[in-house]
Amino acid sequence: MAEAAEVAGEELASAAEHAGEEAAYANGGEYINHHLQFLTYGKHPEGYPDAGHWGFAHTEEEATDMGFWSIHVDTMGLSLVTGLIFIALFMTVSRKVTSGVPGGLQNLVEAIVELVQSSVKTTFQGHNDFIGPLALTIFCWIFLMNMLDLVPVDLIPLAAQGIAGDSHLFFKAVPTTDVNITAGLSLSVFLLILFYSVKVKGVGGFLGELAFQPFGKWALPLNLVMELPAFLAKPVSLALRLFGNLFAGEVIFLIIGLLGYWQAFLHIPWAIFHLLVIPLQAYLFMMLTIVYLNQAHQHH
Repeated sequence: MAEAAEVAGEELASAAEHAGEEAAYANGGEYINHHLQFLTYGKHPEGYPDAGHWGFAHTEEEATDMGFWSIHVDTMGLSLVTGLIFIALFMTVSRKVTSGVPGGLQNLVEAIVELVQSSVKTTFQGHNDFIGPLALTIFCWIFLMNMLDLVPVDLIPLAAQGIAGDSHLFFKAVPTTDVNITAGLSLSVFLLILFYSVKVKGVGGFLGELAFQPFGKWALPLNLVMELPAFLAKPVSLALRLFGNLFAGEVIFLIIGLLGYWQAFLHIPWAIFHLLVIPLQAYLFMMLTIVYLNQAHQHH
């Protein structure tokens, strides 16, 4: 671990040498573009310094050329942090829960649990004890990741730059504005849909729903044309809906940030509106997951 930390520190120092000492933006577009780039770790491609070695990308172009096996360190790090906060919060409340007069934190957690339980009971018609915990995890984790969008746009990147000693360091603060995170969550849900569709209906029953519905076996090609795209669109719609709404919100916050000291007049109203968007997107992702898994448990 110490050696890994030393290597990471050397890479960040190298990035600082390539980038310079002071962050300066030629215009608002450059400021926004810089804030939309990720702290990318991967294998330096040919034509760049340190080619063939693993390390942090120094430019947007290098991050792109690192290819599939590169990783967005900021996205992964903050998603893990928010996940640990969710686990720690619920473990703390569960150990201190009381049947007497509950505290504010216990009331909050109980309200969230009741919301999820109610959503599962009214939407999921099958019998599966896994759906409730899954829905609770999805809602709380996505909600916490979305909440980072309310942190002032320069605060977390500046903190990361200060720690790294690189005023040009890329660092993106909201995990759900990274399509890799939303696609990963959606793909996980899609795999669960496939698993339970086959488990509950059998391979024949699952394939039969795609091939023989809605017009019967004699219209198999037409059935596939209608059913297969709709089935494959489920994870795509889950991923892009969450990503699109949070990414658009982040860009607007960045545009407002260009106003300097005058940004408060627009930042506060937009942040208040975003207080609706943040839980709503987490709730929609959770509800669609419940709906899709309910369909996977139903025979047609």
